[in-house]
Amino acid sequence: MVIPNGYGEKKRVGILGGTFDPVHNGHLAIAREARAELELEEVIFVPAGRPWMKAGQDIAPAADRVEMVRLAIAGQDWCRLSTIEIDRPGPTYTVDTLEALRVEYCGDAELYFIMGWDSLPGLPRWKEPLRIIRLCTLVALPRPGSPRPDIIALERAIPGLLGRLIILERPEVDVSATEIRERIAAGLPVSDLVPEAVAEYIGEKGLYR
Repeated sequence: MVIPNGYGEKKRVGILGGTFDPVHNGHLAIAREARAELELEEVIFVPAGRPWMKAGQDIAPAADRVEMVRLAIAGQDWCRLSTIEIDRPGPTYTVDTLEALRVEYCGDAELYFIMGWDSLPGLPRWKEPLRIIRLCTLVALPRPGSPRPDIIALERAIPGLLGRLIILERPEVDVSATEIRERIAAGLPVSDLVPEAVAEYIGEKGLYR
């Protein structure tokens, strides 16, 4: 694995964004692996407000998704919850979040944006992808059924990407929020897929039924 220039010079902060509908054990495994591989000092969980890529889809209320993340990371002193996207009006764009976090850290942090291999091919369609790779290093992890990204094609679409991308080979997390919602709707247990506190919250609130 090649670490881009600048690694080790500033506080290393991972950013794990997502709808977290609900947050599950796979998210936590991804955060742990990225932290260990890149020696991150903290990983920020950023629940999406109104993700533009999921416009028109029904998602759980923001307050519930935030609380589930809070419960999932409780006791993990290297994890932090940020409601920056929930608090921002309008659609959620990664570039705006990265810019806001850069300001929050006064430029004194190297940001590592954690994502799945399956999301990389769509990166050229994101808002201001060139600006994204100037603001952070992308960290891509495998997803079951998703082929290794065509890095050369991505470099052609986003010049400079190769120098701002780290490909990790693990963990390959075989769990999805969609599967969890479907199991809950069918009355099946999900205690092995989400943290215990999250499972209890879902039951108390009657989410996904």
